[in-house]
This record gives sequence, structure tokens and C-alpha cells, in this order.
Amino acid sequence: MLIDWRESSTALEEQVVIVTIARVADPDRFLEVFTTVGAEKRREHGCRGARVYFDPDDAHRVWSVFDWDAKDYDEFLADPEIPAIARELGIQAPPVHVVAATELDA
Repeated sequence: MLIDWRESSTALEEQVVIVTIARVADPDRFLEVFTTVGAEKRREHGCRGARVYFDPDDAHRVWSVFDWDAKDYDEFLADPEIPAIARELGIQAPPVHVVAATELDA
């Protein structure tokens, strides 16, 4: 039986943890901007924390995990300064949102 994970997972609007995947031009530059200008802007929009993971097979593929309410995240995305920050981050295409396949208590 094939399961459509998108139908069985929590919708983005209900998530407290938001995960995105993006390709970046320069991983070091990405981290520099993500930990400074990006952190300030995320904090301004209610982000409680963030983690970054680089794909072990492709250092230009970055996974970002945010402790962030969807409403505040949407307001962050609507902020007119975000496109310029995304350019500074060196994001090569809009990040893809990852939706959890399931949620367990352990």
C-alpha cells in the first residue's frame, strides 16, 4: 500500500517546528548571514530557535529547522526585507518546506 505522506502529516499551519531545505551558493557565507542578520530578523518575528544541517553528501544543500509558530513564520516571509536577506544568504531557489511524515510522543 502506498501512503501519501502529505495527507497523513500535520499541516504547516499547525506545526511548531518548521523545516526547510535549500541550495546555497556558499555554505560559509550562508552561516555568517544566518547567524547574524538572519537571526535578528527571525527573533523580530517570534522565532524561538533554529538549527542548520548541511547534507553530508552535498555541502550546498542546507536543512534549517525552526522552533516557530506558523503565524509568526508567515509574517516573517511577508516582511519586505526578507528577499534582500535571502540574496545575502545565497539561496539559489526558494526553500522547500518539509512536512513531517508522522508525529510520535517517543
